[in-house]
Amino acid sequence: MDFDITRDGLSLLSADKSELEQWMNMALNTRRKIFGRSLLCYSPTGYPHNIPAHQQESPHAFTSLSVTGTSCALGCEHCKGRLLAGMQDVKTPERLLEKCRRLKELGARGVLISGGATIEGHVPLLEFGNAIRIVKEELGLNVVVHTGLVDRETASILKEAHIDAAMLDIIGDEETASTVYRLKNGPDRMKESLEILHETGIPTAPHVLVGLNYGKIAGEIAALNIISQYHPSAVVIIALIPARQTPMAKVEAPSPEIVGRVLTVARLGMPKVPVVLGCARPLGQHKIESDKYAIMSGANGVAYISQEGVDFAKTMNLKPVFSDECCSLVFTMV
Repeated sequence: MDFDITRDGLSLLSADKSELEQWMNMALNTRRKIFGRSLLCYSPTGYPHNIPAHQQESPHAFTSLSVTGTSCALGCEHCKGRLLAGMQDVKTPERLLEKCRRLKELGARGVLISGGATIEGHVPLLEFGNAIRIVKEELGLNVVVHTGLVDRETASILKEAHIDAAMLDIIGDEETASTVYRLKNGPDRMKESLEILHETGIPTAPHVLVGLNYGKIAGEIAALNIISQYHPSAVVIIALIPARQTPMAKVEAPSPEIVGRVLTVARLGMPKVPVVLGCARPLGQHKIESDKYAIMSGANGVAYISQEGVDFAKTMNLKPVFSDECCSLVFTMV
C-alpha cells in the first residue's frame, strides 16, 4: 500500500494497540522484503558499550570530536551543551589533525566531528575543511559531520573534503524550534539545509528527536515528511533524555511505545531508506523496551543495543551484525 507520512503517520500515532500491531507487522515485513534479516547493531566508542553478545574491539574505533570544546552559544533547552562534555576537544584544525593522526595510530576507523552551535544554529566548520579533507584522503578515516544548519559555502567545503555523511536534527514544529532550539523559522531553515546538502551531493542522515518539546509529541511526523522530500541516505530516530541541570531535567521522557510509533512511520513512509534507532535515548528498562519496539517496527539497526534487544531480535528471526562505528553510516552496510 501507499503510505502517506502526514495522513497515515498521524493516524498511526493515535492508533489503538491492535491497529499499531498491524502497522508494525507491515513495517517489519517491508523491512525484511527490502533489506533481509540483518539487524545492524552499532556501538561507536565515544561511550563504552559491552554486552555478552559483543565487546567493543577498541576504545578508539570511532571517537566523537568537538570543534568548539564544551562551548555552545545556542544553549538548547534539552541539552545546554552537556552532550559536548563526552566529546574530545579539537578547537583548531591543527588539533583536529593531531588528534585524528593519533587515533589512526591507535586503530581508529572513523570519527564524528561535531560541536556546539552559534546563535544562528550553525556548527562553525568553515576553517576545518582542509583538515577534514586530510583526515579523509591521507588518514583514510570515515568521517561523519554533525553540521547543524548549513549554508552553501559550508556544504561546498564538506563536499570537497569528501565526508561520508552529514547529520543534522530536523524539527517539524515551529513552536518547538523557537522555544527549545531558540531558532526562528526553524523547520524552514532545516528544510533548506537538507536541500543544500542534497543538491551538493553529500549523503545525509537526518535525526528526529522524539519528545523534544518537553516530552510531548509535536512535529515529529512533519519532520519525517520534510526529510522524505530530500532523498536521505539514512534516517535516525532518537528520544529525549531528561538531562540533569537542564530545564528538562524533570520532564517525563516519551515512552518506548511512542518511539516505536515514530519508527514505524519512518519505516513505512520511507521503505527503501535505512532507519535506525540512534544512541541518544534513555537508559535502563526504557532502553530495553525501545530496542524491542525498534525491532518490531522494522528498523535496520539499533545503536548501543541491550543484550535483551539482541535476544529479542533472534526470536524475530533477525541476525544481529555488530559494528563499532556511527549508526549514521548504516547506508554503507545495507
